Amino acid sequence: MSAPTPAGLQPEDQPHAFGQPSAALIARADRGYARFLAVQAPAADTGDHDQDDDAAGAR
Repeated sequence: MSAPTPAGLQPEDQPHAFGQPSAALIARADRGYARFLAVQAPAADTGDHDQDDDAAGAR
């Protein structure tokens, strides 16, 4: 006795590109990544980063 076959799509019935991202999705991700890379990080302050200001009463 074999198990009944479930209704619906079978693995062999899946579209050829099942699980593959579409060209539109890749293009959108590329644009987002390019925007991410284009954002300039704030300049790092090379001073003492206000570590001693509270102790010295400079504020």
